[in-house]
Amino acid sequence: MTAPFAHELLGWRKPRQADGRFVPNCADSDSVQSIALAGGMLAALGIQADAGQKVPTDPGPRLEELVRSDLADVLGSGDRNRTWDIARGRVIADFSQYEHLKRVDKMVQDHAELRVTLGQDYLIKPDVTVGVVDTDNLLESTPFLHAAVSCKWTIRSDRVQNIRHEFNQMIRHRRGRQPHLVTVTAEPLPSRIASITRGTGEIDAVYHIAFDALDQSVRDNGNPAQKAAWNECVQQRRLLSYRTLSETLLRW
Repeated sequence: MTAPFAHELLGWRKPRQADGRFVPNCADSDSVQSIALAGGMLAALGIQADAGQKVPTDPGPRLEELVRSDLADVLGSGDRNRTWDIARGRVIADFSQYEHLKRVDKMVQDHAELRVTLGQDYLIKPDVTVGVVDTDNLLESTPFLHAAVSCKWTIRSDRVQNIRHEFNQMIRHRRGRQPHLVTVTAEPLPSRIASITRGTGEIDAVYHIAFDALDQSVRDNGNPAQKAAWNECVQQRRLLSYRTLSETLLRW
């Protein structure tokens, strides 16, 4: 299954190498396996290298907006009994489980000692937030944080650590049920995806925007290490198709 917006984001870019060959825009141009797997993924999607093809020069922000828009459409039509509040870049203190952080931040702002001791990395702004408003409780106007989505076009080690740190903070500071903490990506290398899926539960799951196409490419083009990493992620149900994200949120 493929995200409905995958073709809008994925494509080929002109390389910096002298040979003039096109490179998938989600591939690491310094990695032979990354190029092979991403190329196979695009081929499975029917996306051919074309000199006239236009792909986003900075697909990261566009991925965030397309995820936000898609979830708003699917969740809004899938469960009309809930009032959904889906946004980009909203601070977690705007949601009921983390509303107390506003008071914490006020104290931190007023006392230099607390700023040094506590820092301010608890005021997290996930790329996409999925909130639910309790319309039955007139006294509760603050939405409940149903899910926090970290959108990463590709995965690098520094990005993995950043995701883990932010989600760990959200686990520690919540007052109430934990939101679904997930990552959405177009990363073609299973070994890099595994660097997120492995762990002790800071991240619930990784959702890939071209899951089936990458699955085919791994089988056709992956070396033994990449095939093993892919099988590990999928069999442990830590790597899922993006299409199942909205289904999961609707079931909760």
